[in-house]
Amino acid sequence: MALPTPHLDKLNALLDNDKLPINDKERIGQAIEKYREWIQAMTDTEGEQSTIINRLVSSLSQYKQFIDLNTIFDSESDFLYRQKGQLKLDNTVIEEFLPHLICKSLPELDEELYVGPQSCFSAAYFTSTVTRREHGGGLHIRTKAQDFTIARKLFIQTSYDPDFNEQTLERETYLGYICAECKTNLDKTMFQEASATAHDVKTAVPGAKYYLLCEWLDMTPISTTPTDIDEVLLLRKAKRVGSQVRRYYATYQGRQQSREEYARYLSENPFSPEVFARLVSHIAVVLTDTDPDEGNVLNGGYF
Repeated sequence: MALPTPHLDKLNALLDNDKLPINDKERIGQAIEKYREWIQAMTDTEGEQSTIINRLVSSLSQYKQFIDLNTIFDSESDFLYRQKGQLKLDNTVIEEFLPHLICKSLPELDEELYVGPQSCFSAAYFTSTVTRREHGGGLHIRTKAQDFTIARKLFIQTSYDPDFNEQTLERETYLGYICAECKTNLDKTMFQEASATAHDVKTAVPGAKYYLLCEWLDMTPISTTPTDIDEVLLLRKAKRVGSQVRRYYATYQGRQQSREEYARYLSENPFSPEVFARLVSHIAVVLTDTDPDEGNVLNGGYF
């Protein structure tokens, strides 16, 4: 199964960015070399599920620290640090990692399923009217981009002709059965936006599951019970560095003075294999979900 490369795409796009300082081009080139080593290490990983998860998460922590510290934080210009949110160098690492994790950990995954970032079906509407007869009723599909999905491609055909021979309209989209939003820092506004997205996902596909993943927690935890979010997963089990410290990161001099402390903070808060294993177990349950057997239901008295 060919896996998507959203992080590599961002690295290559950055190399072509005219605003990238000349002294950072070599830095990004080194990051691409490190990226290829990381991908190869994940590709070569084999073993039991627990072993695979532990090794993949360990390699993720190492590569992500190289991007966060050696590539962005150590840059002598301020471009990479100040623009990292727009450049999406950090959160796309998780987007690229998840398909490797899921496909390696769950080899029973149907090869026809798409695994990775994708725009998935969220609504359908028709633009035809009583006086305007459009092909297929004027069907339009609305989609929503998701950072991670396990989805299946869907083809939709509409027509006023019951045999679909005339004035037929065809559309294609993806149905997201597992959807996840990946955040570097999760604050209350992002949580509320994710709640709205989760509602849209489950309105379109009632059987879907929606997870919110973040590296660093930047809010007081809120119950997901009144929302359509199935679970919030804290990938590092840690809070974000306080704003009173981050303000020194805006300049190269400030970053160098804080480098030892920042490097120690990253090392002391690696990605948690336990949390990623929890995500894998959630997905495994969905993959094995089947209609209940009548005999078991009658014996047990519930379903």
